Amino acid sequence: MQRLQDKAAIITGGTTGLGFETARRFVAEGARVIITGTSEERLKAAAADLGSDVHWLVADVRRSGDLDRLAAFAGETFGSVDVVFANAGVGKFAPLEAVDEAFFDEQFDTNVKGLFFTVQKLLPLIANGSSIILNASAVNAKGVATGSVYFATKAAVRSLARTLAAELGPRSIRVNALSPGYVPTKFFARTGLPDEVRQGFETMIETGTPLGRVGRPDEIASAAVFLASDESSYVNAVDLVVDGGWMNI
Repeated sequence: MQRLQDKAAIITGGTTGLGFETARRFVAEGARVIITGTSEERLKAAAADLGSDVHWLVADVRRSGDLDRLAAFAGETFGSVDVVFANAGVGKFAPLEAVDEAFFDEQFDTNVKGLFFTVQKLLPLIANGSSIILNASAVNAKGVATGSVYFATKAAVRSLARTLAAELGPRSIRVNALSPGYVPTKFFARTGLPDEVRQGFETMIETGTPLGRVGRPDEIASAAVFLASDESSYVNAVDLVVDGGWMNI
């Protein structure tokens, strides 16, 4: 039997990278899926690739009205929801003195505010015993120069996994953080880091990771399937770090 058979799932930021690969795996495991993103063109292309069990909606998690539309669409499409993967996020790097309010607000509005209100707006649809997965990052417990804003947003996400798990526990709703290590995707092309700096960071990860390599999107998707499935029924409030051991060595 497929591990997510008949489950209804929502994945924000599902058109590329980790969100798209997770949507692919969810469908393969029997789930019905809604993906969101800010580009209708990318959403149509992703849905066409993923198949008929995938629905899509243009929605920006920074906008309350868009999240209201997502909740209404999910209610009309599924009735109730079994899995929420709050995945939409941005990451940009800059020296402290170069950070302005727009730079700060974009990341906190997407990674923290948007994630929080995604869960809040969908909560009336989330069935008892369901799984909420918050996409954090292995850097939530790390410090690297020029990453102050991005890293702080991911530390906040890790904290939300704890507090929301405590609050939703009486409904047997599990809330866990999923923290990928360095996985080369289009996400890193939008960080603002020059190519040579990104390459240097990748080399640092490879040499500092016991497995001696960076991660793959399918490895993160596998962890998301586990957290979404009943196999993790007693896993709650954890930070599942999938980084080849980088953070723990």
